[in-house]
Amino acid sequence: MSRRARAVVFAYHDVGVRCLKALLSGGVEVAQVVTVADDPKETQWFASVAQTARDYGLPVEMPEDPNGAPFVERIAALDVDFLFSFYYRSMLAAPLLECARRGALNMHGSLLPKYRGRAPVNWAILNGEREIGATLHYMAARADAGDIVDQQAVPILADDEAREVYAKVTAAAEMVLVRSLPGLLDGSAPRRAQPIVPGQYFGRRRPEDGRIEWRWPAERIHNLVRALAPPFPGAFGEVGAERWWLHRTRLAPQRLTPGEPRLIGAHSECRLVCADGSVLRILQAATASGPLDLQRLARDFERRPVTLG
Repeated sequence: MSRRARAVVFAYHDVGVRCLKALLSGGVEVAQVVTVADDPKETQWFASVAQTARDYGLPVEMPEDPNGAPFVERIAALDVDFLFSFYYRSMLAAPLLECARRGALNMHGSLLPKYRGRAPVNWAILNGEREIGATLHYMAARADAGDIVDQQAVPILADDEAREVYAKVTAAAEMVLVRSLPGLLDGSAPRRAQPIVPGQYFGRRRPEDGRIEWRWPAERIHNLVRALAPPFPGAFGEVGAERWWLHRTRLAPQRLTPGEPRLIGAHSECRLVCADGSVLRILQAATASGPLDLQRLARDFERRPVTLG
């Protein structure tokens, strides 16, 4: 009787939890789970890989340097068939990847080769994409550049926010792994070379990247708002001496006279009239003091619109 396939799983986030469960359900022996400690400065809106592993009685480690020689030696000693990375937050170097006899594979949250790198969901929404997905691929020295096993597309609707799209990508990742796993285990899984498309590598987003330029068209501002809506840091801009964070918006169908960007009141709503005359409905916003009373502000703006710099 042949032994079960053994794997080491590097994982974090919802994708990490669902894919870890998919491996266990598919009969893979998980010899070690490797994750990262939660950042106290980050809103923990996603499931815990560490807790999931403990629920299954699996050993968990959170190494400071997963590519350091002592840790790599410990992983090599486990004698595993596969190494999997599911939304793990560090890139794994070649010595670690070589610890798996049958291959090291990653689940990436986009339809590779598009949106290689960091924060693919946020970047895709910001760029107005109408589709994203999950891709299972072999890991190589270059980030998100290895051969593709399988991928699954999901739609991005016009008003979807990042958390909603993350949920779709998580479901897509689980589907991809479940249908690919039998082929990985028996050696029949496809493997196709990935073309590297210029301009499709994206870096980590910083809070300052959420700054709104009020002269942008309404659609561009709307895409930034939904790409960074809570639990993400949020899109923001200065209104007078105050900083506003816009948390939820909708595009209005009408166009008004182009000119200086301005806040107006209409139908008990605050609305942003952009420089090109496109209009954005502001449905939820806050300042450092807390949520804004937008209905009250709309009444004020009906009498006295506010021009934005």
